[in-house]
Amino acid sequence: MFQKSTAYTFLIFATLLSVLLIIFRPIPQFNYDFETFFPQNDEDLDFYQSFKSQFENDNDYLLVALSNEPRELLSIDFLTKANNIYTEIQALDKVDTVISILNLEQPIIGVFGLRTRKVLDWSDDNSLRKTSSNLDQYSSQLISKDGNSLLLWIKNEQNISKLDGDSLYSAIKSVFSQHDIKPIAVAGKIQTQGDFIKLMQDEFGLFFGCSIVLMLLLLILIFRAWWGVIIPFLVMILGVAWAFGLLVFLGKPLDVMSIMQPTIFMIVGLSALIHFFTHLIKKLKEGDEKAVAIRAVFKELVFPVWLTVLTTALGFISLYFTTIPALQDFGWTTGLGILVMFFAVISLAPGLLYLIPINISQSPHKAEKPGVLVKIFSWQLKHRKSIRLSFLVVTLLCIALGSTLKINGYLLDNLPLDHPIRQDFEYFDEQFGGSNPLEIYISVGEKANSLMDYPVLGELSKVETKINELFGDGQAISPLTLVKSINQAQNQGDVKAFQFPSQGQRQRMNKWLEKAVEESEAKVISTDQKSGRISARTPDLGSLKMTALRAELTEFVRQEINPDLLQVRWTGTSYLIDKGHKSVTLQMAKGLGVAFLLVGVVVGFLFRSWRISFLVLVPNFIPLIWMLGLMYVLGIEFKLTTAILFTVAFGIAVDDSIHFMSRLKHELVLGKNLIYALKRTFLETGKAIILTSIVLTAGFGLLIFSQFGVTHFTGLLISASMIFALIADLMLLPLILLPLKKMWEKKFKK
Repeated sequence: MFQKSTAYTFLIFATLLSVLLIIFRPIPQFNYDFETFFPQNDEDLDFYQSFKSQFENDNDYLLVALSNEPRELLSIDFLTKANNIYTEIQALDKVDTVISILNLEQPIIGVFGLRTRKVLDWSDDNSLRKTSSNLDQYSSQLISKDGNSLLLWIKNEQNISKLDGDSLYSAIKSVFSQHDIKPIAVAGKIQTQGDFIKLMQDEFGLFFGCSIVLMLLLLILIFRAWWGVIIPFLVMILGVAWAFGLLVFLGKPLDVMSIMQPTIFMIVGLSALIHFFTHLIKKLKEGDEKAVAIRAVFKELVFPVWLTVLTTALGFISLYFTTIPALQDFGWTTGLGILVMFFAVISLAPGLLYLIPINISQSPHKAEKPGVLVKIFSWQLKHRKSIRLSFLVVTLLCIALGSTLKINGYLLDNLPLDHPIRQDFEYFDEQFGGSNPLEIYISVGEKANSLMDYPVLGELSKVETKINELFGDGQAISPLTLVKSINQAQNQGDVKAFQFPSQGQRQRMNKWLEKAVEESEAKVISTDQKSGRISARTPDLGSLKMTALRAELTEFVRQEINPDLLQVRWTGTSYLIDKGHKSVTLQMAKGLGVAFLLVGVVVGFLFRSWRISFLVLVPNFIPLIWMLGLMYVLGIEFKLTTAILFTVAFGIAVDDSIHFMSRLKHELVLGKNLIYALKRTFLETGKAIILTSIVLTAGFGLLIFSQFGVTHFTGLLISASMIFALIADLMLLPLILLPLKKMWEKKFKK
């Protein structure tokens, strides 16, 4: 396969493939959908889909806070301008409803029937002064707690597409721009998706460019020859282009995790090329003819390099067996891209090496000075017991520290603390009771006919009181809200009457309830009145605290609420995302289990021994366990985006072990005893392992500078795991092989 004629054939084929890629240039699409982090095949997700079809999505809205600072909020000029904005936004296509204190009307039920009055009337100074006292009821709902801003709650069309959402948000911003008012905070799905994708596009280009620069610097430092820079550079660029071209042709949009993929593809490709090129340079220095050396190097190393690439790809592909779509897509696309990169290496590199002149001074009689590696190997043999004990102590300490890590994730985990999007969400958390939707499904029990039955409303009132106690003072909306509103209307709009009515008051409002249900802008009750929802907003408290609060409410319902009257069940997007974070242990166990199995099978096939497979896996547990300790030291919590890194780290870390064991097998087949074979392996492969570890650490270390949390933690933890893997492979792996000296020599003697 690696004869000159065959290599040129592959090179011509690769050139034609690249030309076709330029002609039929694929255009990548960026997408961000946080619902892809919901656990699939889950009864709660199925229930939420049913809930949405009956009521509505809980996150199809945009929160906009308007302020008149440094002037007074309640001024006629500002309120008139804000009302014009409200009217224009309400008229926009794809806008369902806009709720604001500006358009809110209070129903009044009197002897002459139903009439309404504006909650806030700014037609003149006197009306404004009189009605401004009504605003206390809406503090932290439609008016900020500090009284300095008002809220526009813009509900857009259900299940709006990304394209339509971008157009709508652009139109809304245009309205504000025309009236020369800039919102002090904006938060919502259509805004967050657009801003996330803009940030993703910027970071994708930035890290792609930085990765290219970094790889060039590493190539110059490692090979110090123009051909050793040009050939790998061409291979990596074309390999990345092929990988992304294939993914785009398969219809895979780029998402928040795709930012890492160019770097991953390039460092995997460069790691493979380092093994080929270091051995090629060694053979050329020993006096081998160029064509003979190229053919021999690729023939000898293609299988072990293929195994390392395969295990790395399998580490990512194993994420497909989790239940989170975002992780599944990231896993199989990255694994496929890595395999494409390997195809680029073996189809391009041999032909380019034959084609391009290579000048290396020969020194066939000059032995290469092993230097530091010889000293390290000798020191290991003398201190084998203390080294094993040190590994054991550090590993046990990391297990103890890692066992104390908490599972905790936030909706905006991916963004830095000072990012404008996060700051806007925090403003709504502080001033308007929260930005995250909180949804609870309610239905009648066996002994009730309607949620509007007085005993059922009494149970519902107790649930809402507990919700306000647990989650803050953001007003919940439910069927009880309609009842309280009618009670207030029957008492001439008295703010104090917005409360749970007496039984007599409830009976007097029967004729008004049906009309209130029909005209309500918020869908809080079904047409048969047997099911409904409690809808509220909460601050982003994190999955750990939210899980504890939900458990407390669930326990309250179990003990205090009569199930024959009222049934309560958690649902909603925030609940599903928190449940996804909570499942990290299961997700990590699934990913690692599949990765261990696949890698074990690959290594077992290579050495035809399950014991050797086990020995290869042992030192690769070390980086994972030490990662736990590092997370504890750095205060990094478990969440979906950090838990998956253990599977990824294992798939990459095992590469060095495979290279080491492949070389060891080669030495043993030549009839050498285990000690001498280990020494030769340590010296021959050690340099390449160190170089590839430097490349991997530097490449992933680049990702630390990302603004996205998932990318930042991937760079930090994977870089650390590469260092841990290098230490384990060079310092521990030879020592755990020594006790099996007789078994090894007997096996290969046969």
